[in-house]
Amino acid sequence: MERWLQNAIDYSESWLEFQMRQTRQPGCSFAVAYKGRVVFEKAYGHANLQSGERLTPRHRFRVASHSKTFTAAAILKLRETGKLNLDDPVGRYVDGLHADVAAVTLSQLLSHGGGLIRDGADASQWSEERPFADKEKLLADLANGLVIPANTRMKYSNHGFGLLGLVIEAITGESFSSWVSKNVVVPSRLKETSPDGPIDSSIPKARGHSAEFPLGYRVIIPGENETNALAPATGFVSTAADLAVFFASLDPAAKRSVLTPESRRAMQHKQWKDPHGGGPFDTHYGLGMIIGNSEDWAWAGHAGVFPSALSFTYMMPGRDLCFSILTNALDSPVISWADGVLSILKMFGTNPLPNTRTRLWKGRWWGMFQPQPRDLVPFGDQVLVASPGQLDPFAGADQITVTDKKVGFISLSGGYWSYGEDARLVMTKDSKVKEVWLGGFRMDSERKMKADLKRKYQDVITN
Repeated sequence: MERWLQNAIDYSESWLEFQMRQTRQPGCSFAVAYKGRVVFEKAYGHANLQSGERLTPRHRFRVASHSKTFTAAAILKLRETGKLNLDDPVGRYVDGLHADVAAVTLSQLLSHGGGLIRDGADASQWSEERPFADKEKLLADLANGLVIPANTRMKYSNHGFGLLGLVIEAITGESFSSWVSKNVVVPSRLKETSPDGPIDSSIPKARGHSAEFPLGYRVIIPGENETNALAPATGFVSTAADLAVFFASLDPAAKRSVLTPESRRAMQHKQWKDPHGGGPFDTHYGLGMIIGNSEDWAWAGHAGVFPSALSFTYMMPGRDLCFSILTNALDSPVISWADGVLSILKMFGTNPLPNTRTRLWKGRWWGMFQPQPRDLVPFGDQVLVASPGQLDPFAGADQITVTDKKVGFISLSGGYWSYGEDARLVMTKDSKVKEVWLGGFRMDSERKMKADLKRKYQDVITN
């Protein structure tokens, strides 16, 4: 693994750990694949706050709409073997559909361009008030036809992917779960992925948690639901490591995949732009994949939202990189965290490695009345002063130009800070950094900061 990538992963790990502490999230699992192989995985926090069970990388999560990418891969696999064409109408394979629904093509279903209802007239399966639809209920939900004309705009539809599952069953003569397991999951060498829950009781599972509010505390959401005919849209159970490996295999440049490069390119061809996006949702949709771009770093992947878990996976085509973040609470900022890790990768991937002059300028440092710690991150002769409490730790970062191993000056800063002033390191007798001075402000280790706060203020009584 290249040194810049190892440095980026190390900082991503530290940043995510601080984000977990700051947001009081129950659990998070993070994995990175490089050249199709998992090179890093770590779990933070708890699988179950109520029992105190610690989360491990082996705990399974409901990965929800990541299921759509597996389903799209299955459809493309059937196309490769001549069993279907993407412009086939779905009514060719599924009987009893409203005429307008029957005319929708498989490509339109894969790209959310079919105009179908999203989750039925009653979507209370998402609040666990009724089961997910079986085939009969799915078809009944579609009996009134389309919500808008097909091929008009992107309109997300879980029911559309439910129909794609029925297509797979009609063509193969097998259940969706069985065929996709044998032809997509197993050939992709995924050992921790199942097309639907519940999974065997012997397998560790991350329990879901409600948002902290309105109760002021979290309650457990088991996440054991069987998703029935909607498994192709939202049923899958997996780990961050398996998702990173699978999505990495969908890079058109990947050396190993269940799909041809042409099929992988087709999945990532932009079909629809989200017409009311903006921010992290300013994206396109392809065939079972969300497609975005951060400056010149293109990505493709998917999000997942289930009553017990939120997740996001980014694959960077042509860069041999993929990462996945899985969380187990409904107020998780997982999409922002995924954007943050992408920003970290970009920063380390486009800047020089630290040199002998800047190698000591690193670590997390705390100031007595600073609202957040600051991270020193060296690149070449420069050191960025990052903010781990921000969703993009490098946004607006100050910069130190190092002139000697322990001395520099603040060369980039806002007008309200200490621009142009000295920066220096104070060392211990055994040549370790003891404290950092930025202008006239001293920054200490977390342990030292805790001790100082207790010494100065622990016994102060406030009215």
